[in-house]
Amino acid sequence: MTLNTCTIKLKKGFTLLELLVVMSVIGILLGISTISFATAQVRARDARRKGDLKYLQDAAEQYYSVCGFSYPYISGTIPTAVFCTNPSVAVAPTVPKDPNATGYVCTTCTSSTYRICVTLEQGASSYCVQNQQ
Repeated sequence: MTLNTCTIKLKKGFTLLELLVVMSVIGILLGISTISFATAQVRARDARRKGDLKYLQDAAEQYYSVCGFSYPYISGTIPTAVFCTNPSVAVAPTVPKDPNATGYVCTTCTSSTYRICVTLEQGASSYCVQNQQ
């Protein structure tokens, strides 16, 4: 008596259900990472705005102490550069611009006081710096 031996060949691969589960998990991870990346960009732009205002404040205070005890932001708009004529000193050779290109505007500016504000993207609050003298 002889025994017939049957060989069973198994197909190797993934089922359709497994592929759909993997694709949905990848889609969820991409969605979450896109949202957190957009939030990180908003925070970075707001941090840059705050740093720019600090730089403008430092430049104004340096101008005040070096250039005759008056502030450079008299007209209400921030100039493209801050120079002192007597003595001839470049206090801020380049003035930063807002990341959204709206520019920084001095809301209350005279030769004895200034207040520069910008609206932040996160929380839609405003951030201001003013004279320290």
